Amino acid sequence: MLYLVPTPVGNLEDITLRALRVLKEADLILAEDTRTSGLLLKHFDIHRPMLSYHKFNEHQTVERIVERLQAGETVAVISDAGTPGISDPGFLVAREATRAGVEVSCLPGATAFVPALVASGLPCDKFCFEGFLPQKKGRQTRLQQLAEEPRTMVFYESPHRVVKALTQFIEIFGAERPVAVCREISKVHEEIVRGTLAEALAHFNEHEPRGEFVIIVGGKDI
Repeated sequence: MLYLVPTPVGNLEDITLRALRVLKEADLILAEDTRTSGLLLKHFDIHRPMLSYHKFNEHQTVERIVERLQAGETVAVISDAGTPGISDPGFLVAREATRAGVEVSCLPGATAFVPALVASGLPCDKFCFEGFLPQKKGRQTRLQQLAEEPRTMVFYESPHRVVKALTQFIEIFGAERPVAVCREISKVHEEIVRGTLAEALAHFNEHEPRGEFVIIVGGKDI
C-alpha cells in the first residue's frame, strides 16, 4: 500500500489521528526534506525509516520504491507541508504505483489553497488551481491565457515574487479585479489582504511580504 499523507501547513494540531497512525505503521516514509520532516516526526514521537524523495531525485528512486511496494511494504509519502502531489513531489510515485498494480490511498488533510480559497470571500464553487506560475519562460503566456478565465483563480507564490506577481496580474487582468492575498495559512501570523489588485499591490509595496502566500484572484465577469 502507498499512502499519500498530508502534513500541517502551519499549526501542528492540524494533523489527523489517521495520518499519525499511518506514519507510525509505515515500513518507509518518503520525505521531501528529511530534516524538516524529522522535526515533525520527532514532535509526534514517530520513529520510522525515512528516505529523501524530492523533485531532483524522484525519477531515479521511484523504480526502487515501487519494487518495495510490490514486495509487500507499506510506504507513506509526505512533503514539507500540505498534501503530496499538490505543487509537491508525490504524483510520479503514485502514478507508477498504480501502473504496477499497487493500491494507492490519499488521506484527507491539510493543503494551503483550500482554506485560503474558502476564506477569500470570492466564489469557490468553481475555481482554477494554477499553483506556481513559471518563473520566467511561459509565465506571461500563461497569464494571457487566463485573461478570459471566468472561474476564481488560485496561485501559489514565494514572498520575494508577490509584488511582481500582483504587478503582472494588474497588467493582464486589470487593476480593479478582486483579490485575496493570503499568507502564513494556519500559522501565528496568518493574514488575508482583500480588495482590488491595485489595493493589494499598494499594501505589499508598503509592507514587506513575508511567509508563504496563496493568491486568490477573481475570474472575469461574463
